[in-house]
Amino acid sequence: MAIERAEVERIAELARLHLEPERIESVAAQLSKVLDFVATLGQLDLSGCEPGEVAPSADALRADAVDGRRLGAEAATAGAPEAEHGYFLVPPIVQNLDP
Repeated sequence: MAIERAEVERIAELARLHLEPERIESVAAQLSKVLDFVATLGQLDLSGCEPGEVAPSADALRADAVDGRRLGAEAATAGAPEAEHGYFLVPPIVQNLDP
């Protein structure tokens, strides 16, 4: 599956990546190879294969216990660059790229 130059530019914009113009063709070729590989995985005959299971770890089944140690909101945000009413203030990271 071939990836077009415009698609790479759009993906880079969405991911907020700066790609040098001379690297776009190389990245397009690499992404195309990845998609081709994934497509070959879809062609595998898995009819005789049973789905595998992950054994649960012992820690996943332990009872939750409160040990009495708590960090209050004011103490947690004391060293934060910006905090208000016990909450961390962070700048927005998602913007509408196509208004």
